[in-house]
Amino acid sequence: MARAAWSDDEVEAVRDLAKNFFEKEVVPHEEKFVAQGHPDRALYNRAGELGLLCTALPSEYGGGGGTFAHDAAIIEEQAFAGDGALGMPVHSSIIAPYLNEFGSEELKRRVLPKAATGEMVLSIAMTEPGTGSDLQNIKTRAVREGDEYVITGSKIFITNGWLCDGIIIAVKTDPTKGAAGVSLVFAEVGDDTPGFKRGRILNKIGGKAQDTAELFFDGLRVPASNLLGAAEGQGFYQMMQLLAQERLVTAIIAVAMMEKAVALTVEYTKGREAFGKPLFAMQNTKFELAECATVATVSRTFLDDCLVKHLRGELDVPTAAMSKFWLTDQLGIVVDRCLQLFGGYGYMTEYPISQLYTGARVLRILAGSNEVMKDLIARSL
Repeated sequence: MARAAWSDDEVEAVRDLAKNFFEKEVVPHEEKFVAQGHPDRALYNRAGELGLLCTALPSEYGGGGGTFAHDAAIIEEQAFAGDGALGMPVHSSIIAPYLNEFGSEELKRRVLPKAATGEMVLSIAMTEPGTGSDLQNIKTRAVREGDEYVITGSKIFITNGWLCDGIIIAVKTDPTKGAAGVSLVFAEVGDDTPGFKRGRILNKIGGKAQDTAELFFDGLRVPASNLLGAAEGQGFYQMMQLLAQERLVTAIIAVAMMEKAVALTVEYTKGREAFGKPLFAMQNTKFELAECATVATVSRTFLDDCLVKHLRGELDVPTAAMSKFWLTDQLGIVVDRCLQLFGGYGYMTEYPISQLYTGARVLRILAGSNEVMKDLIARSL
C-alpha cells in the first residue's frame, strides 16, 4: 500500500512498531481474552513501554508529542492485525484528548503521564440503559457537596469498563435543563472505591475479547476540581467538540477491517479449489472481489482525505458524520460478500473472516448510531 498523504517517516516507524506489537504480543492470545472477556491488563503497560499510548499528547504530559496521524497508524494496524481486545483507541484517541482539552492543569499533570505509560487505563461513561445516543437526557446525577461531587446512576456498554482506573462520567449537574445541564467529571476508581461498582462483563455477538461492562455509581465522591471545563453545564458542548474525532476513529477501524477482509478473501479464493480449479478463477468470484476491492479503494481515498482535513483542523461535523456512517455501512456490505466466498468455512468462528463479520456490526452503532449521523448531515444541507 502506498504511503498516505497524512503520513511521514516517523508515523511509519510507529506503524511498524504497532504492527509488531499486535501481531506478536496480542493476537496470539486472543482465545484467552475471549474466554475471560477482556485482555490482560499488563498489555496496556507493555503498550506504554513501547510508546504506543497517547502518542498525540504533548510530551510535557508524558505523551509522544506527535499528532493524530500517529494515533491513526496505530489504530489501523490494530484493526488490520485482527486485535479485537485492547481498547487503545478509546484510551488514547478519545478519552485522553478530553482530559488534555478540558482538564485542569493539576488534573492533566496528575493523570495523563499515567495514561501514557499504561499505569492508568481510561474509559468514558456516556451511555445509559435508557438513553443510547440521546446524551442530553442522561439520568446519572452529580450533586455538589462542598468540594466534592456525589455521583449516582448507572452506565452500560462501557469500553474498558472492567479494567479502567480512570473514567470520564457524563452526568447531569442540573436536571432541570437538557443539554445545558450536562457536565463531564473525571473519577479515579478501583474495585474498592466507595460508591463505585463494576457490573457484568457484557456478552456480545462480536468483539468478545474486548472489555465492555456495566458501571454503577451509588454516592461516588469525586473532587469538584475533577470537573472538565471552567464551569458546570459544558459537557454536551465538550462532547460535540470531540465526537468528530471519535467518529473518525470508527471510520479508520472500518476501512482497515474492510481492507483486511478483501486481502483474506483474495488469499483464500486463490488457494481453494472448486470443480477442479481455484475458486478465484470463477467469474463470479473475480467480479465480487473486483467490486469489493473498488469499494475499499474508494473508502480509503475518502478516509485519507478526512484525515488530512482533521490534521489541518478543517474536518467539520457533517463530514466526520459522513465518514462514520458511510464507511461503516460499506464495511458491512464488503465483509458480508467476502464471507460468502468462504462458503461454510466463513461461518466457522476460527476463521478470521467470521470475526471480522461479527466485529464489524457494532461500528454502525457506537460513536452515535448511523441514523443519528444522517440526521447530523441533514441539518447541514
